[in-house]
Amino acid sequence: MSGHQRFVDDAAARGLRVELADRGRAKSLEEAAANLGIEPRDIVKTLVVRHPDGSFLFALIPGDRQISWPKLRRLLGVNRLSMPSAEVALEATGYERGTITPVGSTTAWPVFADESISGRISLGAGEHGRSAFVDAGELFASLDAKVADISDPL
Repeated sequence: MSGHQRFVDDAAARGLRVELADRGRAKSLEEAAANLGIEPRDIVKTLVVRHPDGSFLFALIPGDRQISWPKLRRLLGVNRLSMPSAEVALEATGYERGTITPVGSTTAWPVFADESISGRISLGAGEHGRSAFVDAGELFASLDAKVADISDPL
């Protein structure tokens, strides 16, 4: 099953309302936002983070911000977090880098979302060139996401 189909099936199973969009391939987040007719802050990046115990988690960060490692480490009560290689991220989620989303991941890792994310947002839909629009609150509820301050301005 394709990553996109996993995304669609999992969204339906969660009762998550999604609007799918073909945005074409983009060379940057800014280009993807322009293709979708939205601001970069309305695209939510899904980052796969390796926990010191060997497990993973998803960090959802607005497109105009970056992950704050000190804030996330403090929230989790750990001294070290890291980003896995593209190959390890694929093994952990079933998605290639650039298509990763917690919706439809082959493993339901914990989700941490930055508190600045709200309203109608866009995120990856499991395939290059495809995006999904969702309500942030509905997404967070469907994923049982922990919402906290985990980002800093770029």
